[in-house]
Parts: sequence; structure tokens; C-alpha cells
Amino acid sequence: MEFLWLLFQVFIGYHLMVPLFFFLLFRLKKRTKSRIATVRKQAYDYGLIVTAYEETKFLPQVVNSLLNLNYDNYVIYVVADKCDVTDLQFSDPRVVILRPEKTLASNVGSHFYAIHRFIRAHEVFAIIDSDNMVHPEFLNECNRSFDSGYDVVQGLRVAKNTNTHYAALDAARDIYYHFYDGEVLFHLGSSATLAGSGMAMKTALYVDCMAAVDVKGAGFDKVLQAELVLRGYRISFNGEAIVYDGKTAYADQLVNQRARWINTWFKYLRYGFLILSKGIVNRSLNQLLFGFILLRPPLFIFLSLSVVCMLASFFLSPISGLVWLAALSLFILGFFVALWNYPTNKAIYQSLARIPFFVFHQFRALLHARSANKRSVATKHARS
Repeated sequence: MEFLWLLFQVFIGYHLMVPLFFFLLFRLKKRTKSRIATVRKQAYDYGLIVTAYEETKFLPQVVNSLLNLNYDNYVIYVVADKCDVTDLQFSDPRVVILRPEKTLASNVGSHFYAIHRFIRAHEVFAIIDSDNMVHPEFLNECNRSFDSGYDVVQGLRVAKNTNTHYAALDAARDIYYHFYDGEVLFHLGSSATLAGSGMAMKTALYVDCMAAVDVKGAGFDKVLQAELVLRGYRISFNGEAIVYDGKTAYADQLVNQRARWINTWFKYLRYGFLILSKGIVNRSLNQLLFGFILLRPPLFIFLSLSVVCMLASFFLSPISGLVWLAALSLFILGFFVALWNYPTNKAIYQSLARIPFFVFHQFRALLHARSANKRSVATKHARS
């Protein structure tokens, strides 16, 4: 029993140390500017897929932001799944509105619906959410990653709104993950994790990875990244390929979204073990690090368990309790390191005092995780 308690503490505790440890390696590792090409070699032909489910209120501004890209070689495909498109009118010939005859209720289904209706064979495509805005240089930055030899690139999703405490805390969480699971992980030799939007990849590769995979509900990005890394591809991270993403602004919105995300972590946890074991066999740093990261529980789970372990350790052994306190302090420092390395506004810092409320609602989400995809298929976006 004592051994199992120790094993449990090690499993939970090392997640507290890893971010700061990886950051130190990241700072020590010599990073060359040749990692991402600085001169554009090719003007790739893009299909820009905008996926919408039930809601169209943000689509005009999403499409307008895409039409304002400093780039010419692309076509926009708006997949309006279960949407009323009566008032959705665009005069620009680069915009194609697709209204599936039957409800797809699936990101992958929407992607393939668009791909099968491409008006020409786009070599690459990008995935944009129905509430995203893109930086004018988004595609030029993606090109730099493709020119550097990568087949997949994850851009940086910046919060479009921090107008409520929940939105600001959601933005803080995004900064943490983009920094450690994106920039740091990529520069250490692994793949960056995919975020579900603000990403681009070779069209043929996506079809090869996802054509035979049946993904129901949320989590297509978890399946896609696993299929890519298992095949030996590295997912690049480009912090200059910026997409502005709407954050969850209200409690019920947060609960439904997080319930789906928690569901996908448990559902696809097996990929972490599979990729890690393959990395050991192949001696692949990419697969080893990536598999290791996939085994990490959601933040609120391992942090809550860490606090429980610390309190129990203080009761059983004050020295062990102090070790846990030190580990939690290092994690907090690592969290602030992420915030300090990205543009972080005052609202985000002020919202940190409300983390306990944020965690409470995520425990509410945990209770609904099993039935998450029945409760909601996609996040209902509030106006920002």
C-alpha cells in the first residue's frame, strides 16, 4: 500500500516539475533561425475551411478577415452545418457557401464535405473556427513553415475577448498550453500539439490520416495529431501565424465545452501510451516527448490531486508536505513564465484570483463528461 501511494505521488508530482524543466532546456538549447524559413519559396494554393454548426452570426466578420489576408492564392469554403444560410451572402467569388443536405455534427465530416467539393485541387488547407479572426499575415507565416519542410503547422491562437473572468482565465489557459505544448515542445524536438483551429496542413496528408478514422463528437485534433506523430511526422509551431479565437465567456458555456474536452482526454488517452511505446522502439525524440505529454491529465485534475497529496503528506510527514509545497510553487512559477513570454493583458492577471471558481466549474464539467457530446456538439459563442 505504501508503494502504491508513492507511485501515485510520483505520477501526479512530476507533472508539476515538467513545465519549468522543459523551459530551462528550451532556454539552454541553441535555437537556430534556420528552423523556420525566412524567405518564401512558393505561393501555396490554399483551401480555407470555415466550420460552422447551427450558428452563423460571426461568419460575416470571419470571412471578411480571410478576404483581407495579404495573400491571393486561396478559396474560402464555409461549411454551414445545420445552419440557416438565407442571409449569408458574399459577392466575392473566392467564397463558397456549402450547406450539407444532412446534419454532419462532426468536424471531420465538415472537413471532408469541403475537400470533396474543392473547386480545384488545393495543395494545402487551413482549418478556421466560425468565431475566428485571422491576422493578415497568417498564410504567409504558414508558408514559411511549409517551406522549412514541415507538412503541418499549428499557429498561435490569441484571445479575441477577455471581457469576463471566465474568458480571461480561458485565455490564460490557452497561453500556458501554446507556450509549453506548442513553442517549447516543438523547439525541444517534438511535435506541437494541435489546437483544433488556426492550423494548416497538406491536403493529401489529412485525407490519408483521417479517411478511415471514425471520429464522433469532439476531439478530431487529438486523433489527427496522433495519426501524424505515429506516422513519423512532426507538427511545427509558428507563433507568428496568428488566429484570434473567441474564449468561453460564461459558466454554462464553459461547463459544456470542458465536458467535451475531458471526455476526449479519457477517450483518447490510449494514444499517449501507444506513441510513447513507439518512441521507445523507434528511439524517436518526437514520439517520446509527444507521448509523454499526452499522458498528462487536464490541468484542473492533476493540480487538485496535487493539493490533496500535499495536505495528506503534511498530515503523514511534514517533510513530504514541504516537498509538495515546493513542487506546487515551481508549477506556479512555470505558469507565470508562460504568461510573461506572451502578450498578457491586465484582465488576464486580474482574473487569476478567480481560479477556484474556474476549477469548480470544471469539476461540474467532469460530472457531465460521459454524456458531453449529447449535451452539446459545439460551443455556443457569445458576442465579444
